[in-house]
Amino acid sequence: MTATAPSAVASVGSTPGRPAGVAVRRASALWVLIAGVIGLVSAATLTIEKIELLIDPSYVPSCSLNPVLSCGSVMVTPQAALFGFPNPLLGIAGFSVVVVTGVLAVAKVRLPQWYWSGLAAGTLLATVFVHWLIFQSLYRIGALCPYCMVVWAVTIPLLVVTASIALRPLAGNAVARGIHQWRWSLTALWFTALILLILVRFWDYWSTYI
Repeated sequence: MTATAPSAVASVGSTPGRPAGVAVRRASALWVLIAGVIGLVSAATLTIEKIELLIDPSYVPSCSLNPVLSCGSVMVTPQAALFGFPNPLLGIAGFSVVVVTGVLAVAKVRLPQWYWSGLAAGTLLATVFVHWLIFQSLYRIGALCPYCMVVWAVTIPLLVVTASIALRPLAGNAVARGIHQWRWSLTALWFTALILLILVRFWDYWSTYI
């Protein structure tokens, strides 16, 4: 009984005299906060642009730059409102939670393990949704939304960071330890694959600039 008590306490990231919860490194806490702020601003900007477009159908969004980088072309599609309302509203709700979490983490408030696990699970769902949107943008709509791409760019590393925190109790597992060690290399390959897909899909347009 006395032998297992210390390990049980350590497993939830607490020590005698300190509150229970997960201790998060400052770099991870800052990334959660920064990613949340960037994602929230992007989602809010997209929502404003959508409202302007609803008010005036002839309105040209600020992120409609050319035939490929065109928020306007994406906003009017059914995929932009998958659940019956503009997708950016999901981003506003989700990234608001991330921002609050980041603020608490930076302030060294120890949130419980179940909270980080829930946040990682939510971020995983967001990442799956993002990749569905990427597929739709590339192969169905045929246009890219710059603000959406900002959301894509912060969601993937956010998943890596939150998963690293949530899965810390599995640090003794060899596979989990290996994935954690190579997580940023795998993330770089992930982004490289997405960039290549974008280049290949719109090569006819990009090649006109060469």
